[in-house]
Amino acid sequence: MKIKAAQIRLKTADFDFNLNNIISNVDENADLMIFPRFDAEDTGCRALVLDKDFQNAQIKFYENIANKNFSCAILIGDILIKDGQTEVSTDGFYEIDNKKIFVSDTFVEDVECDLYILSKNRYYAKNTFEDFVDSIETKSDFIYINSVGISDCNIYSGMSFGKNKNNELTFIAPLCREYVEFIDFSNRIEYFESIYEKQIVDVTTFALKEYLENTGFSKVILGLSGGIDSALTAALACKAIGAENVLGVMMPSMYSSEGSITDSIALANNLGMSVIKEPIKPLFDEFMKEREHLGDLSEENLQARLRGLILMFYSNRENRLLLSTGNKSESAMGFGTLYGDLAGGYNMIADLTKTEVYKVSNYLNKNDEIIPQSIIDKAPSAELHPNQKDSDRLPDYAILDDIIEMYLNEHKSVDEISEKYDKNIVKEVVRKIYRMQFKRYQGCLGIRLSEHSFLSGIDLPVVQRFY
Repeated sequence: MKIKAAQIRLKTADFDFNLNNIISNVDENADLMIFPRFDAEDTGCRALVLDKDFQNAQIKFYENIANKNFSCAILIGDILIKDGQTEVSTDGFYEIDNKKIFVSDTFVEDVECDLYILSKNRYYAKNTFEDFVDSIETKSDFIYINSVGISDCNIYSGMSFGKNKNNELTFIAPLCREYVEFIDFSNRIEYFESIYEKQIVDVTTFALKEYLENTGFSKVILGLSGGIDSALTAALACKAIGAENVLGVMMPSMYSSEGSITDSIALANNLGMSVIKEPIKPLFDEFMKEREHLGDLSEENLQARLRGLILMFYSNRENRLLLSTGNKSESAMGFGTLYGDLAGGYNMIADLTKTEVYKVSNYLNKNDEIIPQSIIDKAPSAELHPNQKDSDRLPDYAILDDIIEMYLNEHKSVDEISEKYDKNIVKEVVRKIYRMQFKRYQGCLGIRLSEHSFLSGIDLPVVQRFY
């Protein structure tokens, strides 16, 4: 039996796109075409599945494919289309060309079949794929089929794979790219996975392109502070959609260093993106001229909110999606101003810790200096008061990020983490993670990159008295 796997792009609730993409990839030279699952619940439709018109459109979708009366059998998830008819098995078993085919969205051991198809749209999560591949111990030919697309923060990143009855790997489809190929179960390959930093670049740039295409935007805007977070975001955005579609806004205050401007200009020149300058000091002075200067948090937040005001003006005026640039470490500690620097419609680095931000930035610079080294080398600072440094209020990022990951991803207790770090620091970090949840509830959509993310997978209460 000639089997062809089709790891294709699917768009949430876009029946026309999905229909055309499936039909255009059907190869009648195959005996069986295997496409990813399209069930509404499995492609991020959420409560849209309750809409009656949507339900009817989904039924019509399968009918339209069946009406093509393709000569080959077609599996779309666990739905079989053959001889112009649609069939849904109650037990997961189908017989195609005298072969016993089993389709499931979970892997079950000791299923007697000729071909096991694991059909599940699996979202990307760093450092999980190899374990997933190893968890499959099959005694029959096996294909895992995944789609390529986005569902809000979740990125369906492909990487479909196959194994033969000897549990030997026979193919791995690429990350975030379509793959349509005949499957040869006699082929044997060695496991290979691209390095982590390259995966992050591939996933985030793919996600931004998909998000824009699905929401109707074609251009983006972001604030350029001269810091590493906005620099990485700008670099990723330019790589994703082209520098001509990215606009950076420099908004210096009375506390901004000269390097913040010169570094931002150097970055923009390296990337080939446009940049404009909108100082916030005149606006700040006008508001404060009849108010007492205290140099307190309210004045720091005023600066951040003036920047958000300017960015949203250009976002509305030029129909550009505003990219927020806060990272996971800042989000955990509440380092961000609501309706200020947290403003935005999408965040490419929301699930990267500060440590990871530096790693990905250095990766982008591996051949040529894309992000100026001066940005990478400078001490992180919000520059909201004189000589401010992040380290004034936070532990060293290497320590902070390790505590965050140990608590959120490894589920270690305060006492367990305190075996490695000072207990007072650990308790304060965990306390802030909970106390800052109210900000994260109001944050913008971002790209999920880890199994346990503030975007999805971590659901902390806002109202609680334990921490």
